[in-house]
Amino acid sequence: MKLVTFDDGQVGRIADDLVLELDTASAREFFERGGSVPETGRRYRLADVRLRAPIEPKKFFHTAGNFREHHEDLTRVNWSHPVNKGIVFFQNVDAVIGPDDAIVYPSHLTGELDYELELAVVLGKPGKFFSAEQAVEHIGGYLVFNDITARDIQRREMESGVFSFSKAIDTFCPLGPYILTADEVPDPHDLDMELRVNGQVRQKSNTSRMSVSIPQLVAYHSPQCYSAGDLITTGTIAGVAASTEDPFAHYLKPGDIVEAEIEKLGVLRNSVVSWEDAHGTPPPAAEQWR
Repeated sequence: MKLVTFDDGQVGRIADDLVLELDTASAREFFERGGSVPETGRRYRLADVRLRAPIEPKKFFHTAGNFREHHEDLTRVNWSHPVNKGIVFFQNVDAVIGPDDAIVYPSHLTGELDYELELAVVLGKPGKFFSAEQAVEHIGGYLVFNDITARDIQRREMESGVFSFSKAIDTFCPLGPYILTADEVPDPHDLDMELRVNGQVRQKSNTSRMSVSIPQLVAYHSPQCYSAGDLITTGTIAGVAASTEDPFAHYLKPGDIVEAEIEKLGVLRNSVVSWEDAHGTPPPAAEQWR
C-alpha cells in the first residue's frame, strides 16, 4: 500500500491515478490500529489533491554514518570530523515538511546548506528491548527522507561530538511522497537511491551498501521505546555537497529544485526558497551566545 496524507490531513492510499480515502484520523493512527482501517468510499483524483508529509511521527530517531562510503567521501576532502557508524540522535518532528513544500534558506543562520538522501523506516507497532530477529515484525513501511543540514553549524556542534541544531531547523526535514508498507518491499537492502539538484545527479547508490542492516538498526534503537508511527533514518550515501572539491558551488541556494528518489518509494521534490520569499520580510538577526 502507498499510504498518503493529503489536503487537510485526510489519509488515503494511492491506487493508480486515484487516492482512496481511509477512515482514520492520521497515518499514525493507521499504524496504531495495525493497518486495520476501512475505506470511507470517497475517492479523489491524485492530480487534484495536495500531498502532505505522509506521517507526523511522535518520535524521530536519527542514525548517521551507516554508509561507509559517506565517511570515506568526507575523509577524502578532510572534513573536520569523522562520521562513523553509531551516531544516534533525535530529529525535530516540528521541522517535517512534505512533497513540494519549500525548504526555507535561513541565511541569517547558515551559508552552507546541504542535502542528504536517506531511507526512513516507519515503526508499525510499539515495542522496546527486542532483537534484530524480532525487529522485522515491528517494521511498518518505508519512505524517502532528505536530511537537510547546515554544515557550518554542524562543524561547531561536532566539536563536542554531537549534532542536532544543524539538522533540526524549520523545514529541514522533508519526507514523502508516500509510505510504502513493508509487505510491498521484499528486500529493503536492494533499492537504488539517487538525489538530483536542478536535474543534476549529486548522490547515487544502493541501500545494499549500508554497514548495519535495517533490523539491526531497529533493534539497536529499541531501548528508547517505540510508538507506532515513529521513524528511524538509516544514514546517507556518498555525494553530499560538503564532500565535493568545491562545496560552495554545490551547496543548496534559493531557486534550486531538489529531487530525492528511492526505488519503489517515489520522488520527494522540494524547492529551496529565500527567507524573504517565504516570509515576506528580511531574516531576523540571529541570536548569538557562543
